[in-house]
Amino acid sequence: MPEFTYEITEEFGVLSENARGWTKELNKVSWNGGKPKFDIRDWAPEHERMGKGVTLNEEEAAELKELLNGIKDL
Repeated sequence: MPEFTYEITEEFGVLSENARGWTKELNKVSWNGGKPKFDIRDWAPEHERMGKGVTLNEEEAAELKELLNGIKDL
């Protein structure tokens, strides 16, 4: 598996926490030195390990915000 690097450049907040102490978070993350993207994924308590997640660029994040704002039952 190829090596990769990441840097959490901005932490927005925790969405949930599981029984093992892992948290699902919304952050901005730079992957392999690239431009930071919005990122939703599970993280171990000290951010030393991570689970699978999803990354969104600025336009995708704005579209997600609009879609969520349009859901009446939220």
